[in-house]
Amino acid sequence: MHICRFLNAQQQVRIGFVDHGQLFDITARFPNISAFLRWTVGRNDAGSALRQALHGTTPIGSASDFTMLRPTDEQEIWAAGVTYERSRVAREEESAKSGIYDRVYTAARPEIFFKATPSRAVGPNDAVAIRADATWNVPEPELTLVINQSLEIVGYTVGNDMSSRDIEGENPLYLPQAKMYARSCALGPMIALRDHIADAKNLDIHVQIHRAGALMFSGVVNTSKIVRNYVDLVEYLGRDNLFPEGVLLMTGTGIVPGDDFTLEHGDNVRITIAEIGTLENHVVRGGVA
Repeated sequence: MHICRFLNAQQQVRIGFVDHGQLFDITARFPNISAFLRWTVGRNDAGSALRQALHGTTPIGSASDFTMLRPTDEQEIWAAGVTYERSRVAREEESAKSGIYDRVYTAARPEIFFKATPSRAVGPNDAVAIRADATWNVPEPELTLVINQSLEIVGYTVGNDMSSRDIEGENPLYLPQAKMYARSCALGPMIALRDHIADAKNLDIHVQIHRAGALMFSGVVNTSKIVRNYVDLVEYLGRDNLFPEGVLLMTGTGIVPGDDFTLEHGDNVRITIAEIGTLENHVVRGGVA
């Protein structure tokens, strides 16, 4: 059971519910993702409740026949860092073993940072960007929490937290420049509802990067390797913070290509998370056309 934004035959943006691959248009009830998230407050059964409400309704077709859009509209995107051992090691190496990332890995307070405004995020089959002033760029495949206005986890989507490793490695204070820029974040293709996922701490994340048709890198990690509890991450995110439209939180990456790899213009990044879906994007240099 998934929630999505899609284009109908008239090229209108609609809100959909996907059940067993069949797409139901629920825009009349939920005109946007913010409204859907507001409806989920206090619920643990959003998917089951929607399935029951739509019983006897005819779907508009197979979800695979429609163009899927980024499954967010007015939601901010935040991110947690150094939540996997592989990420801790990579960050320490790129920062000349400063010790900063070792300390945050074991600290009670997680690293949480602002990742993207809605205008800086893209959806499936859209272009993600590498910075024009960076020389070492990588994708970061991440399970992403979809959170409602009351800081309850509603579901999960696939996220790509694009990063400029040379900029961040030069000085940790450059993190916003390394992380937040036009087309620096991809999300999609849909939101897998919480009651659809048996165990969000046991999901395989796969990534493949192709260049001119050739496989340049592949990797896999299981979310069981995340050292942080999702509820704790959300609690820290919500401290002295308000999210009137809901919010998304990327949970960190456990897949980091070797130091000899950097993304190039024209590359294709394909990220699959079991039970959630596949997010595919092509890479451009410079996010502003």
